Amino acid sequence: MTPSEPLLHLRDLRVDVGDRSILKSVSLDVPAGALLVLMGANGSGKSTLGLTLAGHPRYHVVGGSARFAGHDLLALSPEARARAGLFVSFQAPPEIPGVKNNLFIRTALNTVREARGEAPLDAFDFLGDARAAATRLGLPEAMLGRPVNDGFSGGERKRNELLQLALLRPRLAVLDEVDSGMDVDGVRAVVQLVQALRAQGTAFLVVSHYQQLIESLAPDAVLRLDQGCIAEAGGLALASDIARTGFVRAAEALSA
Repeated sequence: MTPSEPLLHLRDLRVDVGDRSILKSVSLDVPAGALLVLMGANGSGKSTLGLTLAGHPRYHVVGGSARFAGHDLLALSPEARARAGLFVSFQAPPEIPGVKNNLFIRTALNTVREARGEAPLDAFDFLGDARAAATRLGLPEAMLGRPVNDGFSGGERKRNELLQLALLRPRLAVLDEVDSGMDVDGVRAVVQLVQALRAQGTAFLVVSHYQQLIESLAPDAVLRLDQGCIAEAGGLALASDIARTGFVRAAEALSA
């Protein structure tokens, strides 16, 4: 990765799911430490983009390129992408019965630490860090000892993903509607964590329609995805216009 190369570099990325073309041509750059907000109507391809970057096998790249930290992202396995510093959250985090939350996160963290050339954390040190992070995020400590997301509410599942994000400290985090199901305190926790990680150099691509969250995040750019393409780019004014007029009217205004 050269000093002038963005952390994430997508050019004409095209993705099919089954026999449907979802992403028709997506080009965008996310510089190191930047924060971009991605908006778009339901079905425009926002979640498809995140899952494609993560390497989900159902999402087939049929054209274009994706580079991450100077490497061909599409040539890497999902595990290698995570070790390289890519974090992708779920819009609806799944439960993993039988797998303890603390073991799941510590295994992931130590795998990433190994890739960074750092020593692994033992159970004692990890639990100290995890308990402190959980407290900051408003996640009950008891959740650490339960199976991953098993019996968690929607908001608790999102906070649990924030816990993973806080401990993993990735180079780029793609957050898919992280505010969905969150109460006011949860949204505040999102903003505080994002600000803290940005100060440490993490870049973000945040999918959200929540105007207050977008304003609090103070993004470097706002992008509107429409029918599988980046249709418009701007700042907070674009997010405000979409909140006021809706996606259909925004698209009509652009094409007029």
